[in-house]
Amino acid sequence: MQTSVYRSLKKQAEQAIEIDDYLVVEAPIEIQINSKPFTMVMRTPGNDPHLLRGLLYAEDIYKGQNPLKIISSKTDKNGFTKVNLEINEAELGSAYLNKRSLLSVSSCGICGKQELHDISHQNKPLKNPSQLNFDRIPELFEIMRSKQHTFELTGGSHAAVLFDQNHDFLCIHEDIGRHNAVDKCIGDLLNSNRLKQASFMLVSGRVSYEIISKAFFAKINTIVAVSACSSLAVDYAKEFGICLIGFSRQGKSTVYSNPSNIL
Repeated sequence: MQTSVYRSLKKQAEQAIEIDDYLVVEAPIEIQINSKPFTMVMRTPGNDPHLLRGLLYAEDIYKGQNPLKIISSKTDKNGFTKVNLEINEAELGSAYLNKRSLLSVSSCGICGKQELHDISHQNKPLKNPSQLNFDRIPELFEIMRSKQHTFELTGGSHAAVLFDQNHDFLCIHEDIGRHNAVDKCIGDLLNSNRLKQASFMLVSGRVSYEIISKAFFAKINTIVAVSACSSLAVDYAKEFGICLIGFSRQGKSTVYSNPSNIL
């Protein structure tokens, strides 16, 4: 249930027409780990197993090799989902042990879950990156746009898409939240044992620090965004060895960090 139809009134000048309008669904998923409350995330229902796997991986909660074991899951008619995950406590990362209760809204990642200095000082920059052919960026965005089916209906969803070092398509996911779309892509490739193939990420909106962090943990060395990049995103992209490209529209782009990643 990624879209829902609402009866609406479309007005233009003195004209008013009743229409059926498609809206992207936004609903919470309440996550428990070993029957203990962990967090609640606002997301677009669909591909929840990918979202959960990618979220816990990118937030350094669970990086095990096996798919998540879902003990129970219940979804009501409005898309509100409660899910309980069973994870061996020995496999839970330090970020879980230091967790705090929070609500992650769809416009924001799990802000503040990890200390920034912990990430930057405990991890080495990405090395030996694949190089993105700059001239192929418009082609890659065309692939993304052709697969944004929820956006085509609603105009209200974000997308993230991953390509391998040969610029071949790996996966795309859409969501009301930019960060959720990224998590779903990472989780999808984790669940299919293909994450090591991912080299380049395209995103439909702006890039904040959280997206840089998620890409870094997934070892994705290049991010290309349609929209703007925050100052912190640029600072950490430089430190993490990630090539960050923003305002990629109409054949023009702004390269903010690590241009050596580009052919």
